[in-house]
Amino acid sequence: MTVQRTDYQPYPYSLSQVDLTFDLEPSHTTVVCQFQAEYKNPSDTIKQSLTLDGDELNLTALRVDGIDWLDYTFNDDRSLLQIHNLPTQCQIEIHNSLNPSENHALMGLYASGQNLLTQCEAQGMRRICWFADRPDVMATYRVTLKACQTRYPTLLSNGNLIKEASLESGRHLCVWEDPFPKPSYLFALVAGRFDCREQSLKIKSGRDVLLQIYSDPGTLDRTEWAMESLIRSIRWDESRFNLELDLDRFMIVAVSDFNMGAMENKGLNVFNDAYVLANPRTATDTNYRNIEAVIGHEYFHNWTGNRVTCRDWFQLSLKEGLTVFRDQEFTADMLAQGLDAQRAASARAIKRIDDVTVLRNSQFPEDSGPMAHPVRPQSYEEISNFYTATIYEKGAELIRMLHTLLGETTFQVGTQLYFERHDGQAVTCEDWVNALEDAWKLQDSSRSLRQFMRWYDQAGTPTVHVTIESTDQTNQVRITLTQSNPPVGIERTASLEKPPLHIPFAIGAIEPDGQALTLRCEGQTDTTILLELTQTTQSWLIDDWTQNALPSLLRDFSAPVRIEYCYDDRTLHHLARHDANAFARWQAMQDLLSRTILNSLTNPQASETEHASLVETLSAVLQDDQIDEGYRARLLQLPKDAYLLQLMDEIDPVGVAQAKIDLIKQLGTALAPQLLKLITDLQPQPGQPFDPGAVAAGRRDMYNLALSWLCSAAHPEALSLTQTQYTQADNMTLQFGALQALFLHPTAKAQAKQHADAFYAQFQDDPLVIDKWFALQATAPGTTVNDIRTLMQHPAYNARNPNRIRALVFQFCINNPLGFHSQDGSGYAFWTEQVCTLDKDNPEIAARFARLMDHWRGHTPKVAQAMQAALEKVNIHPKLSPNTREIVQKALEL
Repeated sequence: MTVQRTDYQPYPYSLSQVDLTFDLEPSHTTVVCQFQAEYKNPSDTIKQSLTLDGDELNLTALRVDGIDWLDYTFNDDRSLLQIHNLPTQCQIEIHNSLNPSENHALMGLYASGQNLLTQCEAQGMRRICWFADRPDVMATYRVTLKACQTRYPTLLSNGNLIKEASLESGRHLCVWEDPFPKPSYLFALVAGRFDCREQSLKIKSGRDVLLQIYSDPGTLDRTEWAMESLIRSIRWDESRFNLELDLDRFMIVAVSDFNMGAMENKGLNVFNDAYVLANPRTATDTNYRNIEAVIGHEYFHNWTGNRVTCRDWFQLSLKEGLTVFRDQEFTADMLAQGLDAQRAASARAIKRIDDVTVLRNSQFPEDSGPMAHPVRPQSYEEISNFYTATIYEKGAELIRMLHTLLGETTFQVGTQLYFERHDGQAVTCEDWVNALEDAWKLQDSSRSLRQFMRWYDQAGTPTVHVTIESTDQTNQVRITLTQSNPPVGIERTASLEKPPLHIPFAIGAIEPDGQALTLRCEGQTDTTILLELTQTTQSWLIDDWTQNALPSLLRDFSAPVRIEYCYDDRTLHHLARHDANAFARWQAMQDLLSRTILNSLTNPQASETEHASLVETLSAVLQDDQIDEGYRARLLQLPKDAYLLQLMDEIDPVGVAQAKIDLIKQLGTALAPQLLKLITDLQPQPGQPFDPGAVAAGRRDMYNLALSWLCSAAHPEALSLTQTQYTQADNMTLQFGALQALFLHPTAKAQAKQHADAFYAQFQDDPLVIDKWFALQATAPGTTVNDIRTLMQHPAYNARNPNRIRALVFQFCINNPLGFHSQDGSGYAFWTEQVCTLDKDNPEIAARFARLMDHWRGHTPKVAQAMQAALEKVNIHPKLSPNTREIVQKALEL
């Protein structure tokens, strides 16, 4: 069923004072849900029935004001319970039972190992009890949990613990009370046996709060970084946004079976353990950064999502986009903390580069595919399919553009105004933008964000065409920007007019000697000026732009757009060496590398001059002593396949993958002396304590990159260097980096397998490290579908654990193009089989996996035909879930 945004109607009842009682058993849990119901419009001639959502629930009793109530009906599939002829005010009491151990969808109340836990966003509460499962129905909750004390010694729910007691027959209970109104999607409970790390913290107002992190027994030593990250998140939110923890305690629970990264349930965050557990021997630098970012993200939701939440699911980016922006800024500030000005700017640039890379590799393709949708969709069929990069990453870019337009001070004024107006409410994207606009008007009454709202309603990635012309005035140019954003996805089926957007476009200019120019334009005087493009075509006069200056465009990626500008190779080489804006310098290098890779597909005998120029520029980057190693590593990294494929008229994933392999071999050979020197210079000193900070992590990034290039080039010293690193490494980043490099060496397959076997033996009892082991083999050169099938028979493979599925099946199909796109079609047959298999138990995971075929039409005719056949085979599967069917049908239709 398609749900339209324009069809929204307020819920006719107020539901308050929810009282939930659980008798917890793995195969038979009973739930009693009590709440106060009040009809909002008692003057209505015909009063609406109370409609509650339910999914796979067994109703055992229904009472109104303590009296058994028989005046109710179900719809055909028993997903709606309608209670008729209720008093204007009454107390509802509903009893039901469910079986958590058979809930393999991991939505609602389910079993994970020996523990029980819940996941309620977006529509999981209906799998727990009959309730109005929508975000605009907010109520306070009191939760009583009863269970066997031996089996479930820890019983947790939202809010504050107000009672503990022992019961007969070895059972016990805990009562939790959340004083803040919340929607049902933020409800949570956890029951099981855990280690607990806890710490008391005095927050900004002077109040003491208790912080707790629960994890599987035996993992306590791996939660220290998570606790430190939580404390940093609390302190950062206090200082940057003036927001404080509002409960007496804040809890995080790490679990191994979880569809997502984490969930921001009020006061009781449930996390995939991949985003909690870390120590230097088991977690890479990427793991450390991800843990800090995700813990920050979920904590920041306490205000941007919990205290102020969404009126309906169309407003999902209201909380997710804003909170992603906040976690991005948090990570950038943490990376820069304690560094001098130059290194701090470099660290923040690294974070911006990484975020834009994610956006371009995941959201840009989405924005041009069959599932393209605005940041605020106009309709949906399955809400779980709209937890997308557009909602999160593009949504965050909209917040960043607003921050760029208003500036930090005004943005913070607007944010505080938003909380003052809407604390405790379920609101819309307009409410957020209105608060910012009112703050902006305090500074300049002429400013408006009405046009900016179009970003929320238009799908697609805009293109900005740039022309730069000299004028009759000395040292003056005219810059003209033209924007376009043709219909995409479902927009193509409607006669939709897309008016121009409000696009902040940051520019600068570089002298031939590498100096940044100070430019003047419409009252701005700076090395970077901001042009506000609000028309289809618009021009500006820029003063102090010297005759030979080179343009530096879309600095810091000031808007999520594509640029059309005719850079010649000479200009790109110069910008890649000298642009003072770190992001723009990286972009110039990406453009150079992209041209080289794509040109090799059409012109295999590329000129020696072109290749020599690239080597010369990369050599200059390797010798630049003014940049730190983390940024150097970003400059040298080749563009991701997903980005390169967007630049092709006809998608050729195999050609792109092979071209990248060939280029790294060439570069590894040509730059070997400098790479070897870097390895020597960056060699870790024995006995040094592990440092997860930005500078040390950047050194490890560069070390691993240099080693992998030398292995790809089969340099004579590469094998011994790699084996030595693997043996001597005292942290996972360097050990796993060596193992990855070994798999890239064209003549070291035996050594790679030997070390992989040793790696498994060393870490076989650590599921998160074994996920890395599976992913390494899934993406290794030469891995085939048959190899993946063999690995799926390995005793460590668990076909119901999302982390393990993502590590093996997803990684092979997404990040091994030579294997997945094999000419025999075995990769597509494997995809078909796995989509249908996964869909039986976990439609959410299956639907995400199905998205791999979104862009099948853009491939060569033969490949497109094979992909289409795979999609059609899935489409006729008789028991396909609505989640997966929506993805497949849209791919076939559009």
